[in-house]
Amino acid sequence: MARRTDDVDELVETACGDGPGKPRAVARLISLVEDDSPALRDVARALVPRTTGAHVVGLTGSPGVGKSTSTSALVTALRAADHTVGVLAVDPTSPFSGGALLGDRVRMTEHATDPRVFIRSMASRGHLGGLSAAAPQALRVLDAAGCDVVLVETVGVGQSEVEIAGLADTTLVLLAPGMGDGIQAAKAGILEIGDLFVVNKADRDGAATTRREVRAMLSMTDRVDGAWKPPITLTVATTGQGVDEVVQHIEEHRAHLESSGQGERRRVARARREIEAIALGEVSRRFDHLSGDHRLDGLAADVVGGRQDPFSAADSLIAGL
Repeated sequence: MARRTDDVDELVETACGDGPGKPRAVARLISLVEDDSPALRDVARALVPRTTGAHVVGLTGSPGVGKSTSTSALVTALRAADHTVGVLAVDPTSPFSGGALLGDRVRMTEHATDPRVFIRSMASRGHLGGLSAAAPQALRVLDAAGCDVVLVETVGVGQSEVEIAGLADTTLVLLAPGMGDGIQAAKAGILEIGDLFVVNKADRDGAATTRREVRAMLSMTDRVDGAWKPPITLTVATTGQGVDEVVQHIEEHRAHLESSGQGERRRVARARREIEAIALGEVSRRFDHLSGDHRLDGLAADVVGGRQDPFSAADSLIAGL
């Protein structure tokens, strides 16, 4: 156990430094997170004093709107503004290997040699809501590694993809003309999660119409005085058109979060959900060990025999965990 802790400390030290082994160390830490390694608790403890509060930007939208291309364009613009950038690109899971199916890093090769850009594809592994269950801890790794902005690109599952709002400080909703996104936004509740709206592929017919539709729908949303008003930006991610404006809006939203106190509230809520998920996962693991436990068999027999009700039996089981 001591040896494992020593290895983790050395790995974290390398990942948080500026040496040649840094990218590999960051990748190894995220692999430990994804694999739910026995060393994960040691990793989490070692990261605590090194996290500084990276700004997390989530990118969501229906398949085909250009999330990966937009993510790559944002990395370029953020690097031009001297940010150190992390990217978590959550892909569907391969049914054969269990790994990321599409591999978004293939579409971001122009950043592969930049020492201040860390790109990682993560498999959703059946987790619903467009994210990976390991995403919160992976964010901590990138934060500790010195990333001041982390972009999280979701799978692209359409209307159900709202979980990102609970993970990101700023949620960017990507739309595209000709895909019915204006109508989908109203149906899916995306209006409630979006801090920024981006109509990509604005060189196509219908971009201005899509922006008008979203603006009209936003105008019908109740907002308290002083609340953030989501901007709607037209972009062409393949050429970089409008991307600098999106980065400016991200910075403005970050400033608004800090000045209003909403940023701290979001971070506390995010930590609360993370703690709850870890606790529920631990309870689930303990229950898995009860599959052949005589206590469970005895309680089941009591319920069938009418000696106690199932709720009392469940309470007894939980008390014994």
